[in-house]
Formats: sequence, C-alpha cells, structure tokens
Amino acid sequence: MGSIYALYSFFDHGSPLFRPASSSLFSDRLLGGEVIVKGLSRQQFYELVERHPELLMERDKNGNINIIAPVKGGSGIRENKLSLRVGNFCEKYMGGQSFSPSTGFNLPDGSTKSPDVAWVSSEKMAQLRPDQIEEEFIPAVPDFVAELRSKSDKLKKLQKKMKETWIGNGVRLAWLTDPYEEKAYIYRKDGSTDVVAGFDGQLSGEDVLPGFLLDLSEFMLFGKA
Repeated sequence: MGSIYALYSFFDHGSPLFRPASSSLFSDRLLGGEVIVKGLSRQQFYELVERHPELLMERDKNGNINIIAPVKGGSGIRENKLSLRVGNFCEKYMGGQSFSPSTGFNLPDGSTKSPDVAWVSSEKMAQLRPDQIEEEFIPAVPDFVAELRSKSDKLKKLQKKMKETWIGNGVRLAWLTDPYEEKAYIYRKDGSTDVVAGFDGQLSGEDVLPGFLLDLSEFMLFGKA
C-alpha cells in the first residue's frame, strides 16, 4: 500500500506533467486490487512507469491506468506454469520470443497491455530494432496471448479484454482460462470463439502454435485436483 500513497504524492507534488486538469484524475474506486487513474497520455504513462517501476500498470486506449495488485499464491503458480509450458514449447519448436506477465505491449489502438503469457513470431521480432526491444514496451501485436483469471478478476471484464484488446488489435489466437468455473475461452483472429467446459480436456495451439497442447487439469484450484 505504500506504493499507492507514493503514487498519490507524485500526482500531487511531482512533475508538472501530471498536474490534473480536473480533480477527478483518480477514481474513488478500489476494485479487485486495482486503483484506476484516469486520462493519461502515453507520455504521461511512460513517466509514471519510470517513477514507479515497482508497480504493474496497464493503460487502455482512453488513457485510463490500471494499477494491478500482486496475485495470491495459487494464481502465481498457475501463471508460472502456463508461462513455462508456452515458453518451453515455443523455444523448442517455434522460435520467436515468449514474454513474462510484466512485459508491456504498445498496441495499435493506443493501449499498453501486459498479458499473462505472450508469444511473438520470429518474423515480427525481426522487424524490431534492438533499442525497441530493450528500451520500449514492445511495439508489436503478439501472435498468441493467454490470460488466467485470478480470484479478484471480473470475468466479464476479462472477456471484454480478450475480444476488444487482444483480438481487436490483431492477436491471432487468445486463451482465457478460468480455474474458478473450470472453463476455458478460445478467441481467434477471424472472430470465432469456443468455450471448453471442464478441465479434463486440452487446449490446442491450432495453426498459431501447431502441435502445442495444454492440459487444463494442471490449472485446477488446489484441493480440487
């Protein structure tokens, strides 16, 4: 919570770049571990991130900032497991690069988002300069993303993110896995979707990650497996 107080202090007393046009810069809501900061330009967001690297933040296309709290233990284990499964497969069979949940992607709609898992093909990576990779949020749309619902996440909000942010910006295949309802949602670039009910099956990488299969049973809540 100390970081949040520091953030308020920064807006009140820090760079003139952040002096709000109105007193409604901060929302009065604290929902699901997120504090909402309203209406920042991309440049303001960059400065905020530079001043507060300890915070995980996302910016939507309207300049609204989500400050995301750490996940609980079970969610952290599932996130790490998903990252390992995707990363190991892509390193062995696909090339390109996979990215951690703390990586930001600058998307065509103006947002900066961080999926739980992302993979970018070697063709797209080859179009980036070294300084863009090292010094910027990645200015490319991932080919594949996956999100895992944590206990504080609102399902409808995540589903909207999958459709509007990831697929809407050109992601070819996206998965949303919900261990609380034991459902997985599949989103494709052509707009088609599927729902897998129950965690006794697998998700396929289809034509984006051909040959990749994810056993959903690995992502059940502790005590239910």
